[in-house]
Amino acid sequence: MDERKAPVDDGPGELEPGTRQRAQLRTRVADIVWTALCVVLALWAVWSAVGVAQDATAWAYCVVAWVLLAAALALRMLAVRRRTSL
Repeated sequence: MDERKAPVDDGPGELEPGTRQRAQLRTRVADIVWTALCVVLALWAVWSAVGVAQDATAWAYCVVAWVLLAAALALRMLAVRRRTSL
């Protein structure tokens, strides 16, 4: 009888420094962090804009929220462009 063994998949491999999986992990974690930051800032911006629309005096918070959201999105786009150009 000829017993052939199928290759065993050991998963993603070791996450030792310098490996491809380690670089991908760093990129994925950065993507998750940027996404979370942008979502929180967007929620804050919309919430403060609704507060201003309801005649609240929170217009300064609204301006700060939108400026921070714009800055975070601009930095995120810059990071994506740099990563793809390398």
